[in-house]
Amino acid sequence: GFESQDQSIFHLADKNRKGIVILVNKWDLVDKDTHTTKAYEEAIREKIAPFTDVPILFISALTKQRLLKALEIAIKVSEDRKARISTSKLNDVMLPFIEQNPPPATKGKYIRIKFCTQLPTKTPTFAFFANLPQYIKEPYKRYIENKLRESFNFSGVPLQIFFRKK
Repeated sequence: GFESQDQSIFHLADKNRKGIVILVNKWDLVDKDTHTTKAYEEAIREKIAPFTDVPILFISALTKQRLLKALEIAIKVSEDRKARISTSKLNDVMLPFIEQNPPPATKGKYIRIKFCTQLPTKTPTFAFFANLPQYIKEPYKRYIENKLRESFNFSGVPLQIFFRKK
């Protein structure tokens, strides 16, 4: 199973902004039925919550089952970490999501996010410019992060999101 040592390695990789792929080895030794993979995957996802988009692959080093697939996914995560998205494309995709589900009003004031851009860093980092960035809470930040992952296929890639005053 996914033990505490695995969790600490996972959180260390996340803290250091590394791409993450979870490989479950010795899959050839597991007695399988139609729901085994799904049950194992759900158990792992439960332990790594709120990181729902990390690729999980079941492999066997002994029988070389899915080893090439594991390398392909690791290379894809590495390439996705270097992805650059133009400001115009980012705004075309993200602003409709923000308009559809704006940040909740705080103290009677409405928060308006005007535009967003990707910052020139090693890992994908995005700045969203708003009138009251200090009032944007963690749940809305996670919503934005999930929409970025969904729209630009950042599976297994650490994202940083900042809200700044416009």
